[in-house]
Amino acid sequence: MKKLMLFLSVFLFFAIGIFVSCKQSESKADKESILKGKVDLLVDETVKPLLEDQIAVFESEYDAQITLQAKSEKELVQKFLKDTSGIAILTRPLSENEAKFFEQMKIKPKTTKFATDAIALISNKKDLDTLIAMKDVVAFLKGDLKTKIKGLVFDNPNSSTVRYFITLAGVNEIPTEGVYSFKSNEEVVKFVAENDGMIGVIGVNWLLQPTVDIKDYLTNINVLSVQGLNKNSYFAPTQNNLAEGTYPLARDLFIVNCQGYSGLGMGFASFLAGEIGQRIVLKSGMLPAVIPGRKILIKSRLK
Repeated sequence: MKKLMLFLSVFLFFAIGIFVSCKQSESKADKESILKGKVDLLVDETVKPLLEDQIAVFESEYDAQITLQAKSEKELVQKFLKDTSGIAILTRPLSENEAKFFEQMKIKPKTTKFATDAIALISNKKDLDTLIAMKDVVAFLKGDLKTKIKGLVFDNPNSSTVRYFITLAGVNEIPTEGVYSFKSNEEVVKFVAENDGMIGVIGVNWLLQPTVDIKDYLTNINVLSVQGLNKNSYFAPTQNNLAEGTYPLARDLFIVNCQGYSGLGMGFASFLAGEIGQRIVLKSGMLPAVIPGRKILIKSRLK
């Protein structure tokens, strides 16, 4: 009798556990799926305008709410590593150490490339020279103040653009003399528009899709054509030059999904890489990972 009671107690315990587990799973599924629910999205602030457009269209199509959190690259990665079940938009793949961190947490990040971006160099309209050579920029970052560059202006000392140029120049940090940094890409545009002799470093997305606050300032800046290292020609940050691989300051954009289940992270990544998401990238002036096809209708006769 005691054995029977023990068996029934154990059976009841497991039955209740399975029932509660199923209810929790059902509750989670009710709250979020690949096209439904709420999720936070960490975004590199240099490409914020593009992701605002993507989110607006995605939310209009599906029962989803995506909260965009725009941050500098360093701040973004720090938050991403603390909240390892999130989604992030980066201008680079995860580093080896970052990937190992997720592996140790038994998480397998899913990384999807969805666009190619450009870092633009801008100057004041009073500066008539609209050409700049990367060898001069690199020399300036290495401390050579004899170049024609008076100053470099970055959006944020922790930004992806600063990391990009530090890597390009092969230095450990940007010099303190002649280099300025603010808190946003908008402040870079305003500063360069009001100060001649300065070279601004900015995500091209902010120039192609400007906010109301900086739209008027764009009339007072030049977007420079850039000569790559060991190159003879100069190229502007246009969609065509990105497609041909001639613009020297190009970088890929990735969505990294660490949710570990079929949630909005998976759905939004598929959306970005899909037909509609790629058309939004194309319209933004950046280069889609896959060029959307065009349908040409040929009529046999005119009405």
